[in-house]
Amino acid sequence: MTTITIPNIGTDDAVEIIEILVKKGDNLDKEQPLLVLESDKASMEIPSPHTGRITAIKVSVGDKVKEGDAIGEMEVAEAPATPPAPEKEAVVEPAKQKVAEPAKETVALAKEVPAAQVADAKDSEGIYAGPAVRKLSRELGIDLRVISGSGDKGRIAKEDLHEYIKARMNGAGGGALPPEPTVDFAAFGEIEIIPMDKIHKLTAVAMQTSVLNAPHVTQFDEADVTDLEYFRKMQKELAASKGLKLTPVPFLLKALASALSEFPQFNASIKGDNIVRKHYCHIGLAVDTPMGLMVPVIRDVNHKNIWQLAEEVMHISDNARNRKLKPQDMQGGCITLSSLGAGGGTQFTPIINLPEVAILGVSRVIKKPVYQDDQSLPVPRLMMPLALSYDHRAVNGVDGAKFTRHISALLTDIRKLAM
Repeated sequence: MTTITIPNIGTDDAVEIIEILVKKGDNLDKEQPLLVLESDKASMEIPSPHTGRITAIKVSVGDKVKEGDAIGEMEVAEAPATPPAPEKEAVVEPAKQKVAEPAKETVALAKEVPAAQVADAKDSEGIYAGPAVRKLSRELGIDLRVISGSGDKGRIAKEDLHEYIKARMNGAGGGALPPEPTVDFAAFGEIEIIPMDKIHKLTAVAMQTSVLNAPHVTQFDEADVTDLEYFRKMQKELAASKGLKLTPVPFLLKALASALSEFPQFNASIKGDNIVRKHYCHIGLAVDTPMGLMVPVIRDVNHKNIWQLAEEVMHISDNARNRKLKPQDMQGGCITLSSLGAGGGTQFTPIINLPEVAILGVSRVIKKPVYQDDQSLPVPRLMMPLALSYDHRAVNGVDGAKFTRHISALLTDIRKLAM
């Protein structure tokens, strides 16, 4: 009998089980999904490490697990017979394997998280908080110095951060917001109460935190993508031969990478009284999934060509929709791209994905009459609406206008993307 454990999921934090896909007695193939975990804004499936039959399930929906925790027991199917080994090896080698393999499994099952990763750490300012709490505070933009810890010696827990956010949203602790009106909606007709799922709740908190902490300014512009769209359609057969679909998104990613290099104040984050300037180029891509909006990150965009980006966009979008993203897939972004595609309306004002300082929103391409050069009559052109929201603490208005103009110029003449 073999114990099935949680593999490396990219985080030391305990992650909640939201769905169990198998039951006792099921026969599984290797890599067949066992259960679904949800951490922050990432959902992921845990695959079976072997082919065999499930003999026991040791977890339930709602349990929190981490790497090395037991999921259940499996009766592993026997491996295909192998040719007999030479007589000389038959005496020594099998004996080595019988000793070595159980030892390897024992080490894996007995693996402990280093104390430094679970123990609360006291920093120079006397704040007691563990790594997970500090990470969450950075993601939500909360200064731990303003939090009163509920644990021993003032230790700060995740629940303290959640209560702080609730207080800010309800107007307590400084009156940041007035309380929302209490309404008995059932008095006006039939209603239905639908609880928010975890991703929805986390997204709501992150958006509220962004609006409260970052003074948003949105710069509107548009790009003439007539030539880009013609070129893109000309590559349809080549794209199909590569197993890809060439959308405008890879071109937008390349344009954003160029703009971040030209205007480094956008490739930054605010940390206290300091600006953190980043010398890498990772771009988040907002993906609509059945579980809600997710923002996986494409790394080193400035070092990849259009075909490489097209392949990666397809890959991460599929992973997001199929719950295969890991927490590290959602981290490290410098700026976010939110493209609403053909159904995207005319304009919208995207909300910054903290701790980034800007997000580019792209709406539906529209054919409209445009005057070119000294022509007396307008000509029909395909125009792409752009909406750049930025944190006015880090970026001023002139730079916002220059940023969108730079992107517009690159999309209008895509030859410049190669320069």
